[in-house]
Amino acid sequence: MAWHLTLDDESYEQARQNFEWDIPDDYNIARDALRKHDDPAGSVALFQAYPDGRRETYTFRDLDRASNRMANALADAGVEFGDRVAVVIPQKPQNPITHLACWKLGAISVPLSVLFGEEGLGYRLRHSGAKAVVADASVRETLEEVRADCPDLETVVEVDGEGENRAGENGEGDRPADWGDAIAFSEFVAGCSAERELADTDADTPAIIIYTSGSTGPPKGALHTHKVWLGHCPAFYMYFERDVVDETVAWTPADWAWIGALGDLVFPAWHYGRPVVGYPMGKFDAEQAFEIMEEFGVTDAFLPPTAIRMMMDVADPTDRYDLAVDAICSGGEPLTPEILDWADEELSGVVVNEIYGQTESNLPVVNCQDWFEARPGSMGKPVPGHDVAIVDDETGEVLPRGEPGQIAIRADGNPAQFEGYWNEPDKTESVRVGDWHLTGDIAVQDEEGYVWFKSRDDDLIITSGYRVGPGEVEKAVLEHPSVEQVGVVGVPDETRGEIIKAFVQPISGVSGDDGLREEIRDLVRDRLAKYEYPREIEFVESLPQTTTGKIQRRELRAREKAE
Repeated sequence: MAWHLTLDDESYEQARQNFEWDIPDDYNIARDALRKHDDPAGSVALFQAYPDGRRETYTFRDLDRASNRMANALADAGVEFGDRVAVVIPQKPQNPITHLACWKLGAISVPLSVLFGEEGLGYRLRHSGAKAVVADASVRETLEEVRADCPDLETVVEVDGEGENRAGENGEGDRPADWGDAIAFSEFVAGCSAERELADTDADTPAIIIYTSGSTGPPKGALHTHKVWLGHCPAFYMYFERDVVDETVAWTPADWAWIGALGDLVFPAWHYGRPVVGYPMGKFDAEQAFEIMEEFGVTDAFLPPTAIRMMMDVADPTDRYDLAVDAICSGGEPLTPEILDWADEELSGVVVNEIYGQTESNLPVVNCQDWFEARPGSMGKPVPGHDVAIVDDETGEVLPRGEPGQIAIRADGNPAQFEGYWNEPDKTESVRVGDWHLTGDIAVQDEEGYVWFKSRDDDLIITSGYRVGPGEVEKAVLEHPSVEQVGVVGVPDETRGEIIKAFVQPISGVSGDDGLREEIRDLVRDRLAKYEYPREIEFVESLPQTTTGKIQRRELRAREKAE
């Protein structure tokens, strides 16, 4: 199959040269994820664990039959080709079952987080025009509050996490929902056939709307087509060190509403016929993470940087846990050298690969240490099949190596590239220059091809004439052992135009004081240029974050203006 990399590619340069996309005309995600494997009835697709101790195992055939039932049930409820179905479920089997059911119908799934409040959930349901929603019982109250303002919403299905809850062969166990005219998942699929022909789709059929995190404005719905998860497979192959066919057991604590979970781990793993671990953890627990990795023999994990830092506080992990993990990928913010050193020393040589992507065009740049050395602070090199450049955002001109500009991805021929923002053509055009999609991220590519993130273009701080990327300052501040999280913004200053301000969340048990302020300033001065240190530091108990764990600098700037 030419749509993913193979071990025949002996070097990164050879892979870049030889790679080409060759996607079947009748491509459907569900066929690729479930039906193409040699032994779908005998191969495990999902190890499902629950906090109450329950354990379930699903083969690819189990998921195929369960999603057939769900597709037939949705069709009976009036969901048609092109209709939108919202999926508001944590890491439970009904989450991918519903997505797969939608794609079998030719409908468009809309993954949404169970952590959304009324405004966040209601806005996305209205904006997407969702005709149906399959929601966990934990969001019952929120959905009750917003449902009246969602005129397109006709069907509500509830997934109840209490008691027996298997959604595989028969779906028995869910208690009937008792709110509005919602129907329990098991009742919804009861009596539906476990067989289903796939809708007439191709690689360009709309399949999923994933909302941006809203870190720079109102969330936008990025529309992707059936080929999107194929677009992630070369990166998956790379950041898990080219060993994903025979042994991989994949897990992430990240919310399955995020492209960084569905696209970076779940569906690429199933493309390669490898099992995924599901566990609705809720608030991240480092000890629980190690326990999950040990119990299921996790070999490859996607761990956000915050999760890694919390796991670094667990003493003697390899002595206490029998771990099989080989590789970890992480993204969302630059990784500090301490993280790579910790994995090498405390996890006995485990590789950590930094990755880069966004909702609109995910994972065009990653690391693969089997092919080239990782350089702390670099996101890696462009992935085969992804044409990436640093360009002038006004002209689209490719800039010389070493010159900062916007990260851009050539849209034509890239399966991971979004089709456009749902119902917002003007915003779609605003991020395109010529053949390029502009990411809004400022970076530099060096002579050896490594890409180094600087900042969001709208987060740039100009102080005394210098352009400063807040990401670099945040990375430096995070190296202080007393700092848990940090957000950096520019604030107005009569003399310098702007000065750098850091909102610092100390680790538990540490109180911010003038001594810590000066230590942080000295640290940044030592790590970066003298003008890049935060002249103001405010200690806070918590920082505003998106549902994907990104610091919302926009909220910090708004807070500063209000004061």
